[in-house]
Amino acid sequence: MNNKQSLLASLQQSRERVLELLNSLNADQVKVPYLPGINPPIWEVGHAAFFFERFILQNLDKLPAYNPALDDIWDSFELGHEDRWQEGLFPDKPDTLRYFDDTFDKVRQRIESKPLTDRDLYLYKYAIFHLNMHIESMVWARQSLGYAPPPNSTSETGELAAQAVVTQDIEIPAGRYRIGMPPDSEHFATEDFCFDNEKPGFVIDMKAFRISKNLLSNAEYLAFIQAGGYENDQYWSMAGLKWRNSSGARHPLFWKHENGVWFERCFDQWLPVQGELPVKHISYWEAQAYCKFAGRRLPTEFEWEVAALGNREQGTFNKFPWGNTMEAHWVDMDSTNLARLPVNALPKGDSPFGCRQMIGTVWEWTDSLFFPYDGFTMDMYPFMSTLQFGDHKVVRGGSCATSSILIRGTYRQAYTPDRNDVFVGFRTCAQ
Repeated sequence: MNNKQSLLASLQQSRERVLELLNSLNADQVKVPYLPGINPPIWEVGHAAFFFERFILQNLDKLPAYNPALDDIWDSFELGHEDRWQEGLFPDKPDTLRYFDDTFDKVRQRIESKPLTDRDLYLYKYAIFHLNMHIESMVWARQSLGYAPPPNSTSETGELAAQAVVTQDIEIPAGRYRIGMPPDSEHFATEDFCFDNEKPGFVIDMKAFRISKNLLSNAEYLAFIQAGGYENDQYWSMAGLKWRNSSGARHPLFWKHENGVWFERCFDQWLPVQGELPVKHISYWEAQAYCKFAGRRLPTEFEWEVAALGNREQGTFNKFPWGNTMEAHWVDMDSTNLARLPVNALPKGDSPFGCRQMIGTVWEWTDSLFFPYDGFTMDMYPFMSTLQFGDHKVVRGGSCATSSILIRGTYRQAYTPDRNDVFVGFRTCAQ
């Protein structure tokens, strides 16, 4: 995405994906009920257009706002989350789509007609990646609401489901490893875009550790449930107990137990829980309790990155477990398989040490709080990271709902420990 052709292709692909997700909902589905983890789809589309308008058309070209009266409506830091459900607050779907199309046409024309400077390229990428973050939130909203899966995706388990899953640890050797994106240089500049929380990169001394080759499976988590893990207070931290008791959780968010059979809801279908699939929609507190039950622990975010990338102090720097080019067909991303492949599937995406599905499938909880790296400076969008520092836990790797153009092994996402509506799971480390 470093020339006009690839930039225009990414813009168009992202634009089409947003429209596909919105237009595949009927009139009743567009009027979503209030839930803390989602947004009204029409507001989401207007907000995405506003980001392009504010940071490209207004910032670079000083163009007037499409409708100044709506700027505070589309701005997520001016309009509170609960207020987005006010009847008649923002335009209807046809008017919002006209705004969306007008903005994207202007941005497309700007890319085609103006020189592609480093600053412009950076802003284009930032806006496109921001749009793809909202694509993911539109996907997990469909899961939360029990809507049909995203168009052109599959939620059925493929033939790989017949494979036996063997749990094993991978030994990660001690050494000096690179964390985060390298400092700006002639090689790592605009062509290797990253967000402010991924930099500046640094080197750490890592002790040897053992980490699970695979994501935690449904079968492993079911053993925790059947052993009374949710009822046994000794597995839960004080904060975890508070969450468990207030939420009433006794199993993963979208599971139920009927007539002796466990089911999980995958969008609009209730399907039998399959042991070889990754457990998902798990809060940090549940992951922590499972680890106490199993005599394991969650990795730190630095352990996770070392296991995923293996970037030693001396040697080639890779953004992905396999190299520096995204191979989307090696991972479960872009709403393709929707985390319905076994945890031992997709071997081509293995890390240098042999860890599997560290990119895509589900975000992975780590035991690290989200803090800036030493030397952190804010990017153009000051709220990208700063509002989450200190009380969010770091998750890594992306999910089945994440866009493959967005993710890399250094990418840091952060959720509050109670979040279980997103596509999030975990893998464990030996004590």
